[in-house]
Amino acid sequence: MSEPLSIYALVANASLLVQIIMALLAAVSVASWVMIFQRWRALDRIQLELNEFEDYFWSGIDLRELHRDLQDDSSLTGIETVFVAGFTEFQRLSEQPNTDPDSIMQGVQRVMRVEVSREEERLEKHLAFLATVGSTSPYVGLFGTVWGIMNSFRSLANMSQATLASVAPGISEALIATAMGLFAAIPAVIGYNRFSARVEVLMKRYEAFADELTSVLFRHSHAGKT
Repeated sequence: MSEPLSIYALVANASLLVQIIMALLAAVSVASWVMIFQRWRALDRIQLELNEFEDYFWSGIDLRELHRDLQDDSSLTGIETVFVAGFTEFQRLSEQPNTDPDSIMQGVQRVMRVEVSREEERLEKHLAFLATVGSTSPYVGLFGTVWGIMNSFRSLANMSQATLASVAPGISEALIATAMGLFAAIPAVIGYNRFSARVEVLMKRYEAFADELTSVLFRHSHAGKT
């Protein structure tokens, strides 16, 4: 009784095109896992920084003092950049003569919208790649499977007596491509859905903070004009 072929033997004996597809799917799968762990750690860090900054912001600290502490820091990220951009624009417009509070707030809101958009791009880094892997990997693997099965059936034409044992290895090696496509796609889809939901929550908090900062600065602006 012959021993069953190992996975390695099936991959090694596959056709060149199927081997290329398997290698591509393996590389894509590794890249996806690297990006998943990178996004996981980055979003955890950003959420922690957001919580700490909001607690510090609402602790009653003077906003000018907070702005002075942050404006010279070149490593600012996340919600801190939104605050610095908004407050810097508020100070610049407030120092101009004959500037009404509504115009000041429009400028502040415009600047903060730009910063929030930039932060959204940072938060969504690698998500497009995960979405692409999740949607295309099964089809790439299926293409390898179809190609391998076609080769297996074509080889039957040269056999005087076709048996299941003669085509089973070819079909088995072809099905590995489909399995690898699913192995690459499933984590990518889960990661994309999970991270997209987290990014959406963080963006809502960014936008809420921008609105709250606008309200605080609006009151300061009116108080300064009275």
